[in-house]
Amino acid sequence: MPTTTLASEWTRLIRFEDENGNIRYGQPVLAGKNLTHQEITGGQLRAHLIEGEIFGTHRVTDTVVSVKKLLSPIEPPFYRGIGLNYKRHADEVKAKFPENPIVFIKPPQTTAGPLEPIVIPAICQDGQVDYEAELAVVMGRTCKDVSKEEALDYVAGYTVANDVSARKWQTQLCGGQWCFGKGFDTFNPLGPMIVSSKLIKNPNSLRLGTRLNNKLMQDWNTSDMIFDVATLVSFLSQSTTLHPGEVIITGTPHGVGSILKPPVWLEDKDVCEVFIDGIGSLVNPVVNERNKGNKL
Repeated sequence: MPTTTLASEWTRLIRFEDENGNIRYGQPVLAGKNLTHQEITGGQLRAHLIEGEIFGTHRVTDTVVSVKKLLSPIEPPFYRGIGLNYKRHADEVKAKFPENPIVFIKPPQTTAGPLEPIVIPAICQDGQVDYEAELAVVMGRTCKDVSKEEALDYVAGYTVANDVSARKWQTQLCGGQWCFGKGFDTFNPLGPMIVSSKLIKNPNSLRLGTRLNNKLMQDWNTSDMIFDVATLVSFLSQSTTLHPGEVIITGTPHGVGSILKPPVWLEDKDVCEVFIDGIGSLVNPVVNERNKGNKL
């Protein structure tokens, strides 16, 4: 089938496996502005193929193919995470608002795609694994030492992340360092698609939340961030080069399970959904790791 091009660059981006087993990038054909769980699981999702470099010269073609399996929209080299970045969340954990962003790193193997299981490690199966709905910022251009006023010009778009966290390992057992408790395999589901910054003009006006087994657990707005997206990009770029494809996860609102009375933890056979209006829903089952590994 001959390929011709549409006039524009991508405005919504997915990564997927086609019916021949090839990994492709595409612009999804959607009924509305969100990529819904029903569209992902219904077997009818299709996409315009994208040719070229997704953060460089590329084109959205009019060749439409079926999506066999939806994957995480990109595979980041690592994540820059931001802690305690919502006012109501800082209040619920009885923490002072930070003077500067609290930054931690998550490794690439934490990435999980839509419908991919969140695997609870054997050393975390004692009631400590929590959900965190977050807006993920995807960098689109190389930058360093950018001002807050120009920071959003370097953002390619936005997607949904679940910053899954093992609270005991995060806060009690590792000397205050968060990376181990947030760094297990599959502990950062990402997706279902990236929405271009051309469409999301103000990333600090988005509803986001979490449903656990269809029960609404978090439901708030990115307007409650202590440090907005532009401030975060500017701060993280100081004397540090940010590259296309790097991802910043920007913190979670109030309503995390560890603060509830009694606490609510992710458990084997749960289904966790995080969502952001204007992007879509990221749904992942939860399973226990069957290999018991070493006792720590």
